[in-house]
Amino acid sequence: MKKAWILFFLVLPLCAMAQQKQDAPHFVLEANQFYGSVLLHNTDISHLITNHPGGVILGFNRKRFGKQKWEADFGYPDTGFTFVYQDMNSATLGEHFGLYAHYNFYFLKRNLQFRVAQGISYNTNPYDKANNFRNNAYGSHLLSSTMVMLNYNKERLIDRFGVKAGLSLIHYSNANFKAPNTSTNTFAFNLGVTYDLNAEDRPDFITYDKEPKYTEPIKLNLVLRGGVNESDVVNSGQYGFIIASAYADKRLGRKSAIQFGADAFFSNFLKELIAFQATSFPEMDVQVDDDYKRVGLFLGHELFVNKLSVVTQLGYYVYYPFDFEGKVYNRVGLKRYFGNKVFGAVTLKSHGAAAEALEFGIGVRL
Repeated sequence: MKKAWILFFLVLPLCAMAQQKQDAPHFVLEANQFYGSVLLHNTDISHLITNHPGGVILGFNRKRFGKQKWEADFGYPDTGFTFVYQDMNSATLGEHFGLYAHYNFYFLKRNLQFRVAQGISYNTNPYDKANNFRNNAYGSHLLSSTMVMLNYNKERLIDRFGVKAGLSLIHYSNANFKAPNTSTNTFAFNLGVTYDLNAEDRPDFITYDKEPKYTEPIKLNLVLRGGVNESDVVNSGQYGFIIASAYADKRLGRKSAIQFGADAFFSNFLKELIAFQATSFPEMDVQVDDDYKRVGLFLGHELFVNKLSVVTQLGYYVYYPFDFEGKVYNRVGLKRYFGNKVFGAVTLKSHGAAAEALEFGIGVRL
């Protein structure tokens, strides 16, 4: 933890020297210490919740003043990067080192800051059947991590220094890339300082005249997704999957659209799970030749933020020959547009809080 603070104070003067030009972008550094608790979202991890985790959150923020219209549309958010060091204070769970991309959104005259961050974390002590069999939370070193922060934020309170304080929630999971994957959620209190790297005053926010209502015809989207995952049976093996999706979307305005479509799932891990249950648990009434394929219909919403968008979808299987986690599924993730038609996507598909797969996709909007 001390190393993270030392890094902050070493980088601070170097960055400050680089930000002396009048037209340079405005950057703000921050350093927070946090202390909290692991939430009991699943009774299977109750044996792991023995101490309170703590750590350091470092942030690098670029202030946005409306040079691009999307900045004004969303209340002039910050963009930036977050580094998190978390000590779980548990020999079983180990430590985390995470790197995230984030947005900061502002409310209540910019005194309330809400951060949404997504990234990757490295865990020092995942499950090992010989040396760490009690850790059923993390099945791999690399984990997908989501963080949200809600803070009172007051920058440039004394010269270039400011303060922030609030609540954080940090989620770690490998999205069933490798079992076990019960995951953890840390709820914490954080307190920190901010430092503005620019000596000059900040420019005024740029405003735009109200535009006419934005309309678009209904568009057809075709997406091909894939990845690797494993069932909840430890050491059952990792297998590839493919998902073919088609859906229509209708823009409600410049910021959002609604979706309706269908998914066809070809998840090879289910082949192995079906064979395992059919041969090992006859009381489950599973047959070896049960079909592993699934088809679902879904409703969705897309929130457009610059070239990125946030996707949320809720689906229901209409073809469901093998029972796995129930007929309702959900998907949340990010899309990045390359031009007006082609996009890439990273999404998490789950059944409630039970993740099934991290999906990597490419698609076209016609």
